[in-house]
Amino acid sequence: MSSKHSLDEKVYEAEGRPVSMADLLGYFSRMGAMRVSDLHVKIGCPPTFRKDGTLQPIKGPALTAVTAEALIFSMLSDKEVALLQEKRSIDSSLITEQFQFRLNVFYENDGLAAAIRALESDIPPVENLGFPNAVWKDIVEMQQGLVLLTGITGAGKSTTIASLLAYISATRRCRIITLEDPIEYRLHSRQAMISQREVGRDVPTFERGLRDALREDPDVIFVGEMRDRESTRWTLTAAETGHLVFSTLHTRDTRGSITRLLDMFPANQQDEIACQVSLGLKYCIAQKLLPRADEKGRVVAMEILNNTYSVGNLIRLRKLEQLYSQLQIRTRDIPEERMVTMERSLARLVHAGTVTAQEAEKWAEDRSAFLDEMKQTKPD
Repeated sequence: MSSKHSLDEKVYEAEGRPVSMADLLGYFSRMGAMRVSDLHVKIGCPPTFRKDGTLQPIKGPALTAVTAEALIFSMLSDKEVALLQEKRSIDSSLITEQFQFRLNVFYENDGLAAAIRALESDIPPVENLGFPNAVWKDIVEMQQGLVLLTGITGAGKSTTIASLLAYISATRRCRIITLEDPIEYRLHSRQAMISQREVGRDVPTFERGLRDALREDPDVIFVGEMRDRESTRWTLTAAETGHLVFSTLHTRDTRGSITRLLDMFPANQQDEIACQVSLGLKYCIAQKLLPRADEKGRVVAMEILNNTYSVGNLIRLRKLEQLYSQLQIRTRDIPEERMVTMERSLARLVHAGTVTAQEAEKWAEDRSAFLDEMKQTKPD
């Protein structure tokens, strides 16, 4: 760690008592990462947690430049501090007895700031994630193809993928290689053999990691994010060449995810990429995390697109505006269908009493479609 500050150094005062960064991180342990997901440290504001999706500052004075630096630098090594001052932002991670934390430290208008994301050390069982149907059973049995998880930052994409990979590791003798920035969940080799590589530490880029992975005899590959054209092209290639591939995109719904994939490439290549996606994609799942009605954490809502023959044909022809109708009609809980719109998932959660109608309506992509689902979807 940095020689200037330690995690236990009490440099801030909250509610009349001295507080260290270790004390602030301890709040995650008391509440659990499913309820308290993030801590924000910024000059001019008190330390602020995101609890059940809402920002809640602690009772204390605004941070000064000195206290913010002391808190943030206590989590970084000397090398990371030097890199931060050179690059003006860094990604890092921190492991305590209870949690692993994902850090993004950066300079902004007021000075130094940090966003700290808590990651549960225990991966939740896939059966308890909240899938609206049995699609996860199909996914863990797949031998090849791309499974794409999408959603805004903090939507639980990495948790879902980690849970699926943990199930595969426990039930299949296979080789799993992950490429992450940074590594969020520590996966254990059980039936499967797992190698986790961190971009920036173990491999310079996702593209290089994917090139390497294809020579490392993998059965399953997890690409933390398709960030650019080259990593996307190699991810699609891996899915085409007989591997089961998981990856993520920061998009709000399944149709937007397909559009994002195509838009990464110039117009003269989009027909070729659309054909690649139509053949390689197996499932696209969009996630949102909503506050529970009982105020005891959050619950996931999912939109699931199954790349059936009809869906693949629409993608190949780039008729993406027609995908929503497939989501609406191919809804039976059988392997050939298992599709659901976000609006239907939200309506089901409301009818189950899990979330309020007002909260669900705020998260719907199409308000009128959600209201229609509320009328048509029967309570479980």
